[in-house]
Amino acid sequence: METDNSSLNLDITVRVGCSLTYEVMGSASLLLNLKLAPDPRRSVLFEALALGEDLPSEEFEDSHGNRVYRVTLRPGTNCFRHDAIVAVPSKPDNFGLVPREPDPIGELPASLLRYTLPSRYCDSDKLTNFAWEKFGHVEHGWSRVQAISRWIHQNIEYRYMSGRTDLSASDILQRGYGVCRDFAHLAVALNRTFNLPTRYVTGHLPDIGFPGPEDHMDFHAYAEVYLAGAWFTTDARFDVPRIGRIRVSCGQDAVDGAFSTIYGGASLTYFQVWAYQVARGTVGVGDPIDFTKRLDNDWNVRTDPQP
Repeated sequence: METDNSSLNLDITVRVGCSLTYEVMGSASLLLNLKLAPDPRRSVLFEALALGEDLPSEEFEDSHGNRVYRVTLRPGTNCFRHDAIVAVPSKPDNFGLVPREPDPIGELPASLLRYTLPSRYCDSDKLTNFAWEKFGHVEHGWSRVQAISRWIHQNIEYRYMSGRTDLSASDILQRGYGVCRDFAHLAVALNRTFNLPTRYVTGHLPDIGFPGPEDHMDFHAYAEVYLAGAWFTTDARFDVPRIGRIRVSCGQDAVDGAFSTIYGGASLTYFQVWAYQVARGTVGVGDPIDFTKRLDNDWNVRTDPQP
């Protein structure tokens, strides 16, 4: 079972969000997937989402449980902003979760079977021979998940701004480089070849206890593997447990996890994402982005003073 807040000390405060601007010629609409997903391992202290200037919109939950907004845009400039203050534990990924032997395919919950199948960007059916040659000798379960992550991290080059929307996991394996989306797709696809339910996840990842030399704040993509009752994080981009990861959405691949899907004549003209640690009580949603208040991007992990 998942660890809940009662067993975790939420002793770090993180500010996450984004600012987006779309220019519209004619008519257009958006699906926006920006609000934070429910998660018992964190607490959303404040959250605000501004959908332009009174743009017509409706909220719905998609088949993966993501909170999506369908927004009708107006000709001209349309601005959106999401901002949240979140309390998270200073413990790394998967803390408190004990890997167990994976469920046999015949005993998996029916709702998870789709996460074992090939999808548009996670074409696991094309990677079966490669996966068994590379990882077939590794013990099934968490050991194999870790081996897959390690291999991707060591053999696929990360190149910032090299992402393309038409590349699948098998394409990335052949190309040999990509962005976090590509690392996640390849990890998802390779784990699925072994009938491990694996989902593509997008969210925010501040640099807590892990300085980022490039210092590029962006949405981050990774994978989660279901092992006997719990979802375990696996992130081939970094291949080390991280602190402060905040999930926004999940699905079979990037189609389900896109922060926006455009219908009609609209183009994204401004894009800013933030995810950084702050001292609790010093920053509110809607405040200007002020990186002088940033506490992360350092090997040291600083926690909030206990009340």
